[in-house]
Amino acid sequence: MLGRVRTAVAQLVGGLGPAPGAQPPRDSPAPPPVQPGPSACRGPPVGGGFSRPAFLQLTSEELQRADDHAGRAVQSPRESRRRLPWSTGYAEVINAGKSQHNEDQACCEVVVVDRRCSPRCNPVPKECAGEAEGGRKDLCFHYWGLFDGHAGSGAAVMASKLLHLHICDQLRDLVDILQDSSPPPLCLPGIPRELPTERNRAPLAQADAELSNNALPRFHLEKAVSHESLVIGAIENAFKRMDEQIERERMTRLVAGGCCALAVVYLLGKVYVANAGDSRAIVIRNGEIIPMSREFTPETERQRLQFLGVLRPELLGNEFTHLEFPRRIQHKELGKKMLYRDQNMNGWAYKRIEEDDLKFPLIYGEGKKARVMATIGVTRGLGDHDLKVYNSNIHIKPFLSCVPEVRVYDLTQYEHCPDDVLVLGTDGLWDVTNDQEVADVVTEVLMGYEPNDPCRYTMAAYELVVRSRGVLKERGWRLANDKLGSGDDISVFVIPLGGPGNYT
Repeated sequence: MLGRVRTAVAQLVGGLGPAPGAQPPRDSPAPPPVQPGPSACRGPPVGGGFSRPAFLQLTSEELQRADDHAGRAVQSPRESRRRLPWSTGYAEVINAGKSQHNEDQACCEVVVVDRRCSPRCNPVPKECAGEAEGGRKDLCFHYWGLFDGHAGSGAAVMASKLLHLHICDQLRDLVDILQDSSPPPLCLPGIPRELPTERNRAPLAQADAELSNNALPRFHLEKAVSHESLVIGAIENAFKRMDEQIERERMTRLVAGGCCALAVVYLLGKVYVANAGDSRAIVIRNGEIIPMSREFTPETERQRLQFLGVLRPELLGNEFTHLEFPRRIQHKELGKKMLYRDQNMNGWAYKRIEEDDLKFPLIYGEGKKARVMATIGVTRGLGDHDLKVYNSNIHIKPFLSCVPEVRVYDLTQYEHCPDDVLVLGTDGLWDVTNDQEVADVVTEVLMGYEPNDPCRYTMAAYELVVRSRGVLKERGWRLANDKLGSGDDISVFVIPLGGPGNYT
């Protein structure tokens, strides 16, 4: 077992590139940008192979430069090609050699949600599409997504092209409900059922077969369900459907590995931030920093993982113990009392060491080095259906969750200024830069541009990537304080909170 752990740790160590170089965004005057059109719920087929986000519109030469571990040129959308919705800023850079390609992916879309017709409804004429009874229209949401791949980019590429379509599909039943101020119905209308009848008995009249809600006895109170919670549930289900699709199609699409997923949905005045993994998001508002996500790692989810190991000990493969100890136990320590903690404990206590305690801990390591089954350092995400403990048949997927944590930020509760933004970043940013440093960089960059200059947010994202990557020196990529820069892929969105066209 120890040999397996050493091999797994060795595979996680990344190299450093040998030469500098970066291409800043071009600031020369350009013709008016082409605004991206709304996406429908149906998307194009997903292809495999190396790719970068479509909205970057990279040429073959730029794509080659973006894939260069030596130069690590920062890539951003060119103003002359396509401006992202809300004047969103984006920048990315490849890793310093830890993987063959940049395994991060990103998506930025405007998505139209058309209502799902019930089985009994009549087809809607094309000229009436988009508007229902009472003047209610189809929904439209803005979407941003960051996907940090591991063990290959296949899952990240697939999720970047399809997750927003799954969210769209989950919202189709809610188009009218979310635009109605009344509480959501407990049940949606479905296909009417015919009650069975006896040979010598006439069918029940419709009035007898269906009692009104008021006539039914109330034995308990109904829970109040908000429109906000319906959107949260739709996003959570979309993540699950995405993970199921990756599992079904991973062989035909050649989808390798898995990915952390951080998705943002703006719908009806609220921003929904859904996170499954170790990417993070923060709101910077009038100098205040508001965390909009948290990391899901073996340490932050220790008790959930341990509890699963207790409920289903067969998942541990008779090689792991669900208990946590401050260090590995040696055979000579059998019978002694040592500090430990289990799934019910936040603190530590002493227990007498038994033979089973000599097994490798389910969670081992500390900080960024903590691993589940000595293999993976994140506990939520998409994919990883074939991930096993090194040189064994023990599957790790049962311990990994695809369900995101969703936090909500209500844009209507505050009057935002042009410098108020939402920052999304993969762990390549946050590993070397804390929240305050990110806020300081963003504020510094935005102050150098006019409030109505749309490229200011791209420049903020660009500067965040450049500073967290660092400059190549003899001892590798170094930050301004000479500490080691990020050798990981880095992807960053900077989203102005004023919405589309508010500052122009």
